Parts: sequence; structure tokens; C-alpha cells
Amino acid sequence: MIEQVAGFAPQTASGIAQLLWLIPAVPIVAAGLIALLKRPRRKLAARLAIGSLVFSLLLALCAFVHVISGWAAGHAVRETVNFTWVQFGTATIDLGWVLDPLSAVMLVMVTFVGLLIFIYSIGYMEHDENFTRFFCFLALFAGAMLGVVIANSLLLLFICWELVGLTSYLLIGFWYHKPSAAAAAKKAFLTTRVGDIFFFLGIVWLFSQTGTLLFYNNGVGSMEPVALGGLVSAHAALGLSAATVIGLLLFAGAVGKSGQLPLHVWLPDAMEGPTPVSALIHAATMVAAGVYLIARVYPLMQAGAGTSLTVVTWVGAATAVFAALIAVAQNDIKRILAYSTVSQLGYMMAGLGLGGVAVGIFHLITHAFFKALLFLGAGAVIHGCHEEQDIRKMGGLRKEMKITFLTYAIAMLALSGFPLLFSGFWSKDAILEAAKQSSGSKGPFYLLAFGAVLTAFYMMRQVSYVFFGKWRGHGHAHESPRVMTTPLAILAFFAIALGAIGTPAWPWFRGFLEDRSVSFELAKFGEPSFLALLATSTVIVFVGLGLGWLLYGNKSPEPEERDVLEKAAPPVWAALANRLYVDELYGVTFIAFYAWWARVADWMDRHVWGGIVALVTVIFGLLARFNRFFDNEWINGGFDKSCEELYSGGGMAARAQSGRVQTYLRILALGVVVLVVILIWSSRG
Repeated sequence: MIEQVAGFAPQTASGIAQLLWLIPAVPIVAAGLIALLKRPRRKLAARLAIGSLVFSLLLALCAFVHVISGWAAGHAVRETVNFTWVQFGTATIDLGWVLDPLSAVMLVMVTFVGLLIFIYSIGYMEHDENFTRFFCFLALFAGAMLGVVIANSLLLLFICWELVGLTSYLLIGFWYHKPSAAAAAKKAFLTTRVGDIFFFLGIVWLFSQTGTLLFYNNGVGSMEPVALGGLVSAHAALGLSAATVIGLLLFAGAVGKSGQLPLHVWLPDAMEGPTPVSALIHAATMVAAGVYLIARVYPLMQAGAGTSLTVVTWVGAATAVFAALIAVAQNDIKRILAYSTVSQLGYMMAGLGLGGVAVGIFHLITHAFFKALLFLGAGAVIHGCHEEQDIRKMGGLRKEMKITFLTYAIAMLALSGFPLLFSGFWSKDAILEAAKQSSGSKGPFYLLAFGAVLTAFYMMRQVSYVFFGKWRGHGHAHESPRVMTTPLAILAFFAIALGAIGTPAWPWFRGFLEDRSVSFELAKFGEPSFLALLATSTVIVFVGLGLGWLLYGNKSPEPEERDVLEKAAPPVWAALANRLYVDELYGVTFIAFYAWWARVADWMDRHVWGGIVALVTVIFGLLARFNRFFDNEWINGGFDKSCEELYSGGGMAARAQSGRVQTYLRILALGVVVLVVILIWSSRG
């Protein structure tokens, strides 16, 4: 990979690269303008937010065309614009942005999917009294994520990363009057801060070792061969190089942001925010930031003798299965999708660890479309079912909500990896292929294959409960307005289109990101090993979907009736329904410890530190009183007495100076007599 990075020759920034900063800046400015609007200016707020993202999308498309044109012409495009932000002594901290295949693809995906979510939000949030504030937060969130994407500096990426965390807190807790939403926002903010601490330590360590936080800077950036060579040769601890340890610290930040074990607990609760927020956070933006970070620093991860990528692989594979198991036993339509997101993020991480940047990012791109479609479809279901989210209280909606059902079914099949026709099949198959061909342990392959079966199973369970059988809810369900169904149709089109062109799309995408030959990738489709894996993937999907339909298909259990799996294995079902008790474990360990430590700190503050402060106050009070006594009686008293003596002596001298000659002669005569007496007395002796 180091050689591949070195292949990107230094290039003068083009005009489009010079203007790249406008892509995140325009939505951020729009957010500032919306913040100044009064609450009734709803239409203007929506127009500013959507208009800013339209501008960013158009500029992102121009950047993408510029990069792909260069690749098609036979040379890789990587253009940077760097500038000095802070200088102290001889050291400088530089910021900048980069235009390359990775950032170009991500810019198009984030702006396009984000735009559809913005449009959908007009209908979903139509009756919310804080409509204007919602679009302010959406625009700020989108701008922050786009800043993460274009950053050529780890520091600039971290600044935008934290801004993403702040805006996610504001959006998750948007309905702050709901205790569950307020708690979920705090949980998300605090949990991701744990990973961010390690992320920041990695940034500091990287700067101390390389003297720069720029990724690419004409051969001397931190992700370029010279710096990477120094990091590999520098030893840290336990026989690990500095490259490995720094890579693991950065990965810890990605674990928090992308909901990997053990910091996944915030992400399922993030669904407490409005459904467009769930789509934005869980599909195309915030959770993708962690995966994007690892892709951006992939040369560093690869330089660590494979240790960092091994950790990434196993954490991702374990997360994929762990979250999929929990999703099987959930009844909240959005919570099922939330755990599905955690699981799919695990696949992306495993793909990065096993197959490289293209494998992980390809699944990130396809997932953004069909998972955004699933969340927006879930929002349409909730909207049509009068805010009901329990799938046991739905049923038969395929008749009442035909557009929603059709688009949701497409997204479900894409997520499940239905063969050939849907995008999720190709991206997930690429991950399984990388796991199968890995020279290391085959454990990740078996975990990921099992996770794929579970994915197809729990999605068929959800669709069966929601769209098949008979209606089990209250009132009458209804289809959503066109402003909501149109984005669903567009996302569904891309979920199919990326699958329809899957055979050439994956090799093309990989060649584009890694500057490889597409013909070489296409040749692999005819190999027996690939055909065998294709057959295996197909069997996996049909087993999951078949089991799901067998147990739940077209049945109408009453809401209070126990699930068929719950009847078969109550203890296992209880554990999965309670999220394998991870939150409870954290409650009796980390949270209990910090609660105890808070009480200890409070007692120490009141009795120890407060006592010390009181003692110091008494001591200095005594010193103050002694000082006043010493000052008044000794310093001021001695000085005043001396002044009084001088004053009285001066008065006597003044009275002697009467100006009368007779008085002066008498004194002189008296003096002469005294002198004579002294002389006579002394002559006798």
C-alpha cells in the first residue's frame, strides 16, 4: 500500500480542488442563517437547507467527474490545498483539504443521500413546531460530515468529527421533552467521547513522531512513505511499533463513532430522534465517519505489520454477529434497523481489515442507499400507523401502503444480499470473498457468513410482521404524501441499479479507488473459486429468508402473543431481547464505579478539600489580624512617636528663636559661666 500511495504524484491543485472547501462551508453558512430566522419562517428554512445541499451536490459531482476523468486518462488524481494555521517557534500546524477518489466518492454519496433525507423531512416534520430549528441542525450536521470527508489534516478531521458529535447530540435529543430522547442524546455524546479520547491521543502521538498532521503533502505527509517508515521503525511498547499503537488509538475513535463493540451501546438508542435523523446518522453520515477514518489512514493501519488490521477485522466480525443476534429479538421497527446498522458497520470494518479500502467503502456506499431507504420507509410506516413503532401492532400494510411496501421490500432484499439483482449482494459478497481468501484465520469468514444468515432472517421477520398477515393496530393505516414517497422511490432505484450493474460496478469501483486494472478484476468472475463463493452466498441468503418466511410469513399473531422463538427457547430469547444485558453490565460496572467515585469526590470536596480551604482561611485570618496589630503598634506606632518627638523638639527650638538680642546675650553669658565652672572643676582634678 505504501508503494501505491507513492504512485500518486504531487499535483498542482485544480480550480475544482481550490473550491472544495465550499462543499461543507455552504451548508454551515445556511445553518447559521436559519438560526437567525424566527420559528414561523419554515419554508425559508427548508429552502436554505435544501438549497445549500443542492449546491454542495453539484460541486461534489464536478469534483467526482474531475477525478474520474483523470483516472480514465491513466493517472491517479490526488490534489491537496494546504495552509499554515498556527506557528510556534519552528513548528507549524497545517490544515488543508484533499481531492482524491476516496473523498470524491464519499462527497457524492453524502450530499445525494443527505439531500433526499432533507426533502423527506419536509413531509415528516411538517407538523413539528420546531421545524425551523430541525433544518438548522440538519444543515450543520451535513456541513460537519462533509468537512470530515474533505479534510487533508487529521486535526481538521478531528475538529469536524467533534462538530458531528455535537450536532448528533442536538438531533438525537431534538424532542428533548421526551426523557428517553434526552437520555439517548447524552448516552451518544458521552459514549463517543470515550473513543474520542483515544483518538486525540493518537493525534498527539502522530504529531510528536512525524511533526505533521497532514495526510498528504508532496511526499512528507503522515500517510506517505517517509513518515510511515519512521513510524514503523519507532518502537512503542510490548514489541509494537509506533505505527501499530497509533493506528489502534485512531481505531478506538472509529469504534466509538461507528458503534463497534464494546462502544456500540449508544447507536440503537439514537433512534429516539426523529426518523430522518436516524436515516442520516445510521446510513450515510455519522456512523460512516469511523469507517471513513480507517479508510483515510489505511496506509498507517497497513504499516503496522498487520496487527492493526487484524484487530479491525476481528472487532468488525464480532460486532456483525453480535448485533445481528440482538436484532432477531427486537419488536421496535427502528430498533431492529438500528442493530442492523451496527451489524453492517461490523461488515464494513471487517472488509477494511480483510480486503482493503475498496472492499469496506463499497459496502459503505451501497449500505448508505438501502439503509437510508429502510429508515425512511420505517418512518413512512410509523407516520401511516399513527406513530406506532411496535411491529406486533402492525400487519397487512402492503395493501394500504403499496409504494412504501414495494420500496421497503427492495431495501430489505438489498440488505439481505439477494443474489445478482440488488446492490447489497455484491458489496457483502466482496467482503465474504476477502474473508474466504484471507491467509489468516478463517474465523472471520464463518462469523460473517453466520451474520449474513441472521440478517436475512430478521429482515424477513420484520417484513412479515409489518406488511403481511392482517392489520393488528388501531385506526386505519395510510400512505405517506408524495414528498416522502418520492425519495423512497429514488433510493429504491439506486438500490436496484447498483445491483443490476454489479458485475462491472465492483471491479470498476475497486480499480477507481486503488488505481488498478479493471480487466484484471473482471477476469476473476470466471474463476471456479468465485463461482463457488457466489453459490455459497446465494445459499446463505435463501436459508435466512426461507427460515424467516417459514416461521413468520403471512401469519398474524396477536400483539400479546409470544414470539415463536420465545416459545422455543425462552432464556435465549430473553437474553437477546434484553440486548444480551450489555447495558446492565455497564450499569453495574463502569457506571456504578463512576457513580461511587462521584460520591467519593463529592465527600472529598466537602470534607477534605473544603476543610483544607477552611483551615487556610483561618490561618490567613489570624495572620491578617496579627499583621494589623504589628502594623498599628510597631510600624505605625514607632513612626508616629518619632514624628511627635521631632515635632515637640522643633517647637522648643522655634520658641528659643525669639529674635530678641537681650535674650541671646543672656544665653551666651550663661554658657560662658558654665564653661568657666567646668574648666575650674577640671583643673582641680
